[in-house]
Amino acid sequence: MALTYPQIDPVAISLGPVQIHWYALAYMAGFLLGWAYAVHLIKKYPHRFGPTKDQIGDFMTWAILGVLLGGRLGYVVFYNLGYYLEKPLEILQIWDGGMAFHGGVIGLVTAIILYALKQKINMFRLADIASCAAPIGFFFGRIANFINGELFGRTTDVPWAMVFPRGGDVPRHPSQLYESALEGLVLFVVLFVLVRSQEVRERPGLLSVVFLTGYAAFRFVVEFFREPDTQLGFVFLTFSMGQILSAAMIIGALVLLVLIMRGHTRYEPA
Repeated sequence: MALTYPQIDPVAISLGPVQIHWYALAYMAGFLLGWAYAVHLIKKYPHRFGPTKDQIGDFMTWAILGVLLGGRLGYVVFYNLGYYLEKPLEILQIWDGGMAFHGGVIGLVTAIILYALKQKINMFRLADIASCAAPIGFFFGRIANFINGELFGRTTDVPWAMVFPRGGDVPRHPSQLYESALEGLVLFVVLFVLVRSQEVRERPGLLSVVFLTGYAAFRFVVEFFREPDTQLGFVFLTFSMGQILSAAMIIGALVLLVLIMRGHTRYEPA
């Protein structure tokens, strides 16, 4: 027994030769709603050394480039390096798919550091704002993965299993929906609650720690239900590349937590 996988055309809008995919709309929704939520947080909780409304608008260009470049390069390096070393020009063919969420996070962090240094604002406060908004993008991104019928789960006999067109004729976990719910909805709610605490806001970087550990923990767990990438399989024992990268993300979060505890994130830019 398995649920019927909804056959949704990956192309949301088709105007002659122009095709707009759900995946592209998911990214647009994530960025636009994330920007709107970030502006809301800045208006509600302004800070002298945090980003302003205008700076957030300016930063969005940096964030988009960071996420797209980081996501693509992350996929190339972490998931299919051998293939792209043989065909380097295909690295530019983003429309053919291939984005890594961990790579997108790395790209976003890089954009935050560079922009904060340029604008002379506290990078940890900017990171906290971005961390609160990022789960919105994860939510829509995983929904798009589900629509595309990609990144599906392992075989199972649970009542809500689905037979994916690309996954053979066996029922599988809809792991994309698990990730959308956990990495997107649940993580957003947790950060939504925490950002309301003045004590949390006065410790720059703490929301970023919650974001990093929350995403990594959810992703690590869901990977046990997700089919490993065919070109990689299990990277170490029974652990996937996603789990290895999530473990590294947790280590980074712990390093940041140490900096917070020592007061290094409270600095005031000159």
